[in-house]
Amino acid sequence: MALVDLPDIQFTEQDEQTIMNDIKLFYEGITGISLGRADPAMTVLNTLGKYIILQNVLIDRVAKAELLPFANGPILDYLGYFTKTERLPAAYATTTLRFSLSTALVTSQIIPAGTRVSPDNSEGELYFATVRDVTLSPGQLQIDVAARCLEAGEVGNGFVVGDINTLIDPVPYVQTVTNTSVSGGGADVEDDDSYRERIRLSNDSFTTAGPRDAYIYWAKTASSAILDVQATSPADMEVLVTILLDGGELPTPEIIEAVTSVLNVRKIRPLTDKVTASGPDLVEYDLNMTYYIHEDDVAMEESIKAEIQQAVSDYVIWQRSKLGRDINPSELIRRVMIAGAHRLDQSSLLPLYTPVPGTSVAREVTITLNYGGLSE
Repeated sequence: MALVDLPDIQFTEQDEQTIMNDIKLFYEGITGISLGRADPAMTVLNTLGKYIILQNVLIDRVAKAELLPFANGPILDYLGYFTKTERLPAAYATTTLRFSLSTALVTSQIIPAGTRVSPDNSEGELYFATVRDVTLSPGQLQIDVAARCLEAGEVGNGFVVGDINTLIDPVPYVQTVTNTSVSGGGADVEDDDSYRERIRLSNDSFTTAGPRDAYIYWAKTASSAILDVQATSPADMEVLVTILLDGGELPTPEIIEAVTSVLNVRKIRPLTDKVTASGPDLVEYDLNMTYYIHEDDVAMEESIKAEIQQAVSDYVIWQRSKLGRDINPSELIRRVMIAGAHRLDQSSLLPLYTPVPGTSVAREVTITLNYGGLSE
């Protein structure tokens, strides 16, 4: 999606006929010789013309790469450097671990920072480590502590409560350990599209007057896992920053804390603003769809069914991947029809169109996909 509504731009001429006409006229003007189509010199000029076209295409690409809407990769990093907007590195998934003792102790028990715990069935290839020392007081049987995946990226996301339970570094008297929250917040290095959008927003970061885009810009600097941000003012001198993570996931407490810390720096937050960061409210919906495939496509029946299944999965991700995106059954129908469905049963089709406020996100509850068979 374009950053702004700008016309297309081309820095060099790339039309073959125009370039060949120019070369021919230039040659005839210098030599005083009029060239026919079959003249031997035209072979040389045609070769030169094709080379000039290649050069013009390359020059055009290089020139466009210096403009924010077209820049990619290292060029985008250089543009970010000029606005002091660095590409966000890969983020580490976080969770909360609960350590439980086998018996109450009469002395304090320290669980040191860096104590590693592995997810069940990970075969020792992935670890979460505690981020700080914690101390169990005499008689205390359990304690919670934040932990971070030792491998950056999405690999540490999605471990549900109880999955991370294998203690790698033994601690005296610790009987069990388990995660009490779903791990999340891990993300790969910031991609070009997200980075480009932050560079565009960076101009608003230079003020502390409290513009909406400034809060969005600074919130996104907290983690490369942040996909979407909304800044609203529920009351005078109050700012609510709503966060959504990559893939439409809800922010973890650690991500919310990181955003809150960033936004409350004195150089960023206006003195009179009370800033709160949180995850979005959920607008839940059920998806129910019965579809039919045309009888002429019977030979491709199984592949079309697989394509439709994928189209529904893609729709669910699309629907949950932006704050304030209305629940739109028309988008579901469009995707399924493109995937090869002949028609849908409109009488039982869900979801219904539902507006979603800007600080909320649509979230599926149940997904029911029925194949009605072949249709004439």
